Amino acid sequence: MREKNGNKKMNRRHFLKTVAVAGGAAVTGFPTIIKAAALGKDGAIAPSNRIVMAGIGFGMMGPGNMSSFLEKSEVQWVAVCDLDTEPLAMARDMVNKKYGNRSCVTYHDFRELFLRKDLDAVSIAVPDHWHAILAISALRSGLDVYGEKPLTHNLREGRALCDAVERYGRVWQTGSWQRSVENFHLASELVRNGRIGKIERIEVGLPSGHYDFAGTFGQEALVAPPANLDYKFWVGPAPWWPYCKARVHMNWRWNMDFGGGQYMDWIGHHLDIAHWGMGWDETGPVEIEATGEFPTSGIYNSPTRYYVKAKYADGTPMVLAGGHDEIWSGTKWIGEHGWIWVDRGQFEAEPASLKREVIGPGEVRLTKSRDHYQNFLDGVRSRSKTIAPAETAHRSASVGHLGVIAMEIGRKIKWDPATETIIGDPEAERLLGHSYRKPWQLPE
Repeated sequence: MREKNGNKKMNRRHFLKTVAVAGGAAVTGFPTIIKAAALGKDGAIAPSNRIVMAGIGFGMMGPGNMSSFLEKSEVQWVAVCDLDTEPLAMARDMVNKKYGNRSCVTYHDFRELFLRKDLDAVSIAVPDHWHAILAISALRSGLDVYGEKPLTHNLREGRALCDAVERYGRVWQTGSWQRSVENFHLASELVRNGRIGKIERIEVGLPSGHYDFAGTFGQEALVAPPANLDYKFWVGPAPWWPYCKARVHMNWRWNMDFGGGQYMDWIGHHLDIAHWGMGWDETGPVEIEATGEFPTSGIYNSPTRYYVKAKYADGTPMVLAGGHDEIWSGTKWIGEHGWIWVDRGQFEAEPASLKREVIGPGEVRLTKSRDHYQNFLDGVRSRSKTIAPAETAHRSASVGHLGVIAMEIGRKIKWDPATETIIGDPEAERLLGHSYRKPWQLPE
């Protein structure tokens, strides 16, 4: 289903010269292209009309995302890519089992994957420090992208990614899937339509602490990387940290050079919903200040407890907190006529009758989706904006990035959301982006 829209595919030599490079290693062994029409047994949709997809990253979110796409008859999944041969083999076997063949191609280097001529879209679920380089490389290669949140690892990367989506005319869906769930959708519509009057305060409760996703807490001894993992490539553009088992695979998120802790992990969920209810998908706060508690020992350095205060242009205050019991998990809008609170599997309001409200004709209707993956695929076919496009995800993540900066410098930040600049604080301004470890660079 390769779209012809004027964004011509680069030839191999030009692409490898201009895309971000890894350690000077040559890209070799490019496999024979396998056309979508030669793959799969599902006759519901003609092979030539299927959306040809591949996936990069199969640690935490990658397998689940791929599994959901594999259930769609309009998708033909042809390739998987990972720097660890063990999850790579698992992902390949998932695809082959689904189609009853052995056609799924494996890749170590994402740049080889992006040279395929048959791909329409890619699903990316890698550590945060890789988000921007991989995503912009994919967009530049003419691919639509389903990418995990937070959108990028810093604010400047987010703007670059959004600009790339526009420049290359691609479709983007962020994994902020709560927008495709009924209770979050209804709560946001009720707020947007003024059911609780003028909003006087917003509270966003996020998780605190560090959770051992990989069962590797305490395994901090410096040892040689296992043969199945290309650790040098994995660290990539981030500052160099010697290998230990507790540093990689899901628990990387507790190191700020690779992730952003619970705060950045969840900012693209509950804060994203807060913005949706307020109509702030393309803006941000004008002031932000924050405090955080950080580990005093060990290899992790992301905040375990935090309290962030933001103010928006209309004067509305917002609190984002983790580890503070007075702030409920989820999103709570407090208005002059009551409040609405929503979390995963929960929806409460005062007055309680709000939960039975129906949005009527002529009122604000937010984009409706009940399947986040299908919403992306529909966008790929129609070339329409998804329910969680890049700009929206960038504005949600920006609040997180600014909060991290405020924690680091220990003072209030004044922010211009239109120009995306910090006002009157050069030290804070410098923290909006960071340089990459050579030879990596952000694609143009």
